[in-house]
Amino acid sequence: MSLAKKALEQGEGILRLAPTWVPRSFCVPGRRIKLHPDDYYVLGGQRGGIDERWLSSTTPAQNGPLTGKNEGLSAVVYQEGGKEEQFLLKDAIDELQGEIIGDRLWNEHQSWPMYSKFFDNMGPLPHHIHHNDEHAAKIGQKGKPEAYYFPPQLNNHGGDFPYTFFGIAPGTTKEQIRECLVNFTKGDNKLTTFSQAFKLEPGTGWDVPPGMLHAPGSLCTYEPQKASDVFAMYQSLVNEAIIPEELLWNGTPKDRIGDYDQLMEVIDWDLNVNPNLLETRFMAPKPVKPIAEMEAEGYIENWICYRSAAFSAKELTVSPGQTVTIKDNACYGMIVMQGHGKFGVWDIETPALIRYGQLTNDEFFVSEQAARDGVVISNPSKSDPIVILKHFGPENPDLIL
Repeated sequence: MSLAKKALEQGEGILRLAPTWVPRSFCVPGRRIKLHPDDYYVLGGQRGGIDERWLSSTTPAQNGPLTGKNEGLSAVVYQEGGKEEQFLLKDAIDELQGEIIGDRLWNEHQSWPMYSKFFDNMGPLPHHIHHNDEHAAKIGQKGKPEAYYFPPQLNNHGGDFPYTFFGIAPGTTKEQIRECLVNFTKGDNKLTTFSQAFKLEPGTGWDVPPGMLHAPGSLCTYEPQKASDVFAMYQSLVNEAIIPEELLWNGTPKDRIGDYDQLMEVIDWDLNVNPNLLETRFMAPKPVKPIAEMEAEGYIENWICYRSAAFSAKELTVSPGQTVTIKDNACYGMIVMQGHGKFGVWDIETPALIRYGQLTNDEFFVSEQAARDGVVISNPSKSDPIVILKHFGPENPDLIL
């Protein structure tokens, strides 16, 4: 029997995952993702600080020529008889296919088509864009919709700039934006002059379709997204740091590098100049069932990411002293944000501090069959709730709002 099969059987349909840390050379860590203070630059200064933890990922990080082997890819942990082995979640899904992610997703995608991450930057990111499927295909990638949720547990402080720029201010012309791009190498290209910023609130989120200009703020962010790492930076200066010009052309076909019209084509203009961004892109939590009904059963579950067909996410809170059975009609990855207890056959706990390379008991992947059968979750604490974030793939059959 293969390791993947053994691991799936041992976990009764639930796989334990190892933490996956990703550095970004253009970022300054916000130090809120529980990594040990000595380990944020453990990969060396030239790689930059670690400010991301990738969750349930079968997507390799696109981090340039110094990218490490398997960077960004989640590993399954299998332990038996005192011996520990790790293998890639991607390899397990490639082998067991519908046994893990369900036939619906496997038959359509032949892969796990999303991942999530914690993004933890001390300051704001530059205004950037993710390409849609059409533009990403020109460089052999997939388009990238994404979403944000700001977990209260990871946001004891807001960082340097807890505001996110979204879109383009109504009344802006395409010529004004194109001029900003042409001026990319001249210091500050002043792109944010033509945008709008929104204050970020823990416990809420935003939807970011491909083609939308956005400059994420400095809250620690849980980001479900399509399985892609395609992007281009359109702002040349942020927090007095110059953005390399190569990142402006990141995602551009080689034969069109230097063509500013190509950069403009990537922008979904109507999406960006929509004056109702708060109405159409903001996401407040929405209960999956009537709150009183859930409270009587010992839990509360909310949709937290629900505007994209490419993925969705829930926040589950199990009350102290309660044991509940939670059913879903799709597989999902999960991360424990608060509390300790039992999740199926597994002991779960929320680490306070994690060394680079250390294993944890806070991240798992739930197969479709296990999700359908229902996962029994027990909270033995007399005071502390268990809080879990759950990330799902495309077209979640339970997502009816």
